[in-house]
Amino acid sequence: MSSEKTIILYVDDEEHNLTAFRANFRKEYEIYTALSAKEALVMLEENKAHIIIADERMPEITGVNFLAETAKRYPASVRLLITGQADINVVIEAINAGQISKFIQKPWDWDKLAMAIDHCVTIYKYRTELEVKNEKLERINEDLNKFVYSVSHDLRSPLTSILGLIKLTKMLPEMRVADGYFDMIEGRVLKLDNFIKKLIDYYKNERVEEVRDNIDFNLLISDVLETLKNPDDSVAFEVSVNQNVVFIGDQLRLTIILENLISNSIKYQNSSAKIQEVKIKVEVDKDMAIIRISDNGIGIKPENIKNIFNLFFRAEGALHKDGAGIGLYIVKEAVTRMKGKIEVNSETMVGTSFEIFIPNIHNGIQ
Repeated sequence: MSSEKTIILYVDDEEHNLTAFRANFRKEYEIYTALSAKEALVMLEENKAHIIIADERMPEITGVNFLAETAKRYPASVRLLITGQADINVVIEAINAGQISKFIQKPWDWDKLAMAIDHCVTIYKYRTELEVKNEKLERINEDLNKFVYSVSHDLRSPLTSILGLIKLTKMLPEMRVADGYFDMIEGRVLKLDNFIKKLIDYYKNERVEEVRDNIDFNLLISDVLETLKNPDDSVAFEVSVNQNVVFIGDQLRLTIILENLISNSIKYQNSSAKIQEVKIKVEVDKDMAIIRISDNGIGIKPENIKNIFNLFFRAEGALHKDGAGIGLYIVKEAVTRMKGKIEVNSETMVGTSFEIFIPNIHNGIQ
């Protein structure tokens, strides 16, 4: 069944119906016919049809059941059912189940049948065009993600070298006079490096398949804090982990979540607070890990809370801080990928608390 013409397969147990159908539509379409559903299924294994038409009342396999089977095997095809008045309830059920796109009642009118087939052809063409466009968009998206990831990795290497040279230069006595300028350069480089790290996190979260790791939350949080702590230890951390069971989850995405949320808690501290602190509490049982990260920072205005997980959104109070507005978006996506949920409570100049619920996939239950 290979041709530039639309290919139609018509199944009916009455030979004269097949003959009449073929004679009427053979010039416009490429027509194939079968006397039974079984015969038609064999034909479809070797050649696919764009439009599949079946009479409802056939021996052994009804038209609805036949078309339902073709919907599973050949979802791109469009299906049309020919039926008598007595079978109308069956037709309604078939339409509701998505097994057919159109139906014609017997005895059919040739003009109405032609219009119904033309409607099915239009549906098929739109589906095909949409599928081609979707495939093209997927390829573009895949190439773009690979490009961003590659560029991000390539950029981080020279940035690391620049940061190293700045630190060495600042150690030279004769360069002390320029410390202020080096601090500014270092700050801008660190901001760019942080943005690139966020892009890498985004790529990993989007492209990497879920991994099942045995998670030790004490160790995981310790590693994250070692990476994020301020050099002057200006922020006090209070960590509480209650884990007496095995927890299986995605360590990459859990690390992304913890790094972003704890990093924000450090970044958006309230400078007027006597003690700047971040509290991390984890409760683990056989079903769930509940992670709470709270601070006494500048908080989030009530009108901004609904937008904080949107890509590139930055609240008014955060505009003077280094950030790209993608960290919390990545956090929400990572939580969603692990079939969890995240909640936030905040009060301006009092602090912010995030609560994350992550299912335990121990023993493959989830």
